[in-house]
Amino acid sequence: MCSAPKRLHIAMKLIIQIPCFNEELQLPATLAALPRQVPGVDVVEWLIIDDGSTDRTREVAREHGVNHVVRLTNNKGLATAFQAGLDACLKLGADVIVNTDADNQYEGADIPKLVEPILAGHADMVVGDRQVQTIEHFSPGKKLLQRLGSWVVRQASATDVPDATSGFRAYNREAALQTQAVSRFTYTLETLIQAGKLQVDVEHVPIRTNPKTRESRLFPSTTSYVRRNALSLFRIYSQYQPLKVFWTGAMILGTGALAIFLRFLIIFVQQPSTAATGHIQSLIAGGVLFNAAMLLGALGVIGDLLDAQRTLSQRTFERVRRIELQLGIKPSHYEPATPSGGHAGGQDTGDRQTLEV
Repeated sequence: MCSAPKRLHIAMKLIIQIPCFNEELQLPATLAALPRQVPGVDVVEWLIIDDGSTDRTREVAREHGVNHVVRLTNNKGLATAFQAGLDACLKLGADVIVNTDADNQYEGADIPKLVEPILAGHADMVVGDRQVQTIEHFSPGKKLLQRLGSWVVRQASATDVPDATSGFRAYNREAALQTQAVSRFTYTLETLIQAGKLQVDVEHVPIRTNPKTRESRLFPSTTSYVRRNALSLFRIYSQYQPLKVFWTGAMILGTGALAIFLRFLIIFVQQPSTAATGHIQSLIAGGVLFNAAMLLGALGVIGDLLDAQRTLSQRTFERVRRIELQLGIKPSHYEPATPSGGHAGGQDTGDRQTLEV
């Protein structure tokens, strides 16, 4: 009796990436909470992105079993570090990529829950919902801005993610290939809007958070948090919805100009002599508002053309990434996890493995 033919099984690799900047004190607790095994995944590896740290971040990471290190030469910002990690994970053969923070804000034990929709084939990208309103150490102003920011992102991206600023995320390979963070300051809002624009299937799952261990390095104060996030929201929204942003402004100014012109016209009809001498300022104000409305309208058209060009550039970027992966180009700024060139935990860092089952 002939035995059944063996089926080839492509090993599923998950890489957990952590952007770091001077995190030697927080990193041990963060790494201790990360899983080494996840249901449905054959290989789990850890990668840190050292964003120009001046302390022992890399050494501590190696001592605690990190498999891969991406070392940036200087502090380039969270968004750049996130993008560098994403590129490295793809070139190291990751099928699923999880991004988490080095300050142990997110509960590492929730990673299986985060990746489950991807493994089940129900989503390309999953965002962890911190349920911000329940976090005690968030100030009322921060909670309000979180809700506002998430609402704005939902309008711009056509997604239903309730916690748009959450950095606890999972990507499958295809979604990661399309992701391109441009902003230096934040990647969370921009990449979520990109995902919606590119019709990436985005889901969200509730996740747990840990007690606050230190002040944020990104925001020295709540005022700074509000100011920088508000500016980022406006910038990103105007980039991806330029017609809506600028034409809304143009309509508001245009309506104001029309109201002033109508007022002058009514006065001119009723009191011609008075209008000719005492209400010239109305004509000037109306003219200024009209010109400003026309300028905003033109900016909306130009912005829409630039948005189309951005989409083409992003598609080109995605194709270049695919070509690099086919050619086997190594990750940039990559360092082995051990001085001898091996890798902690004995994991393979090359192409995805093929197993016989």
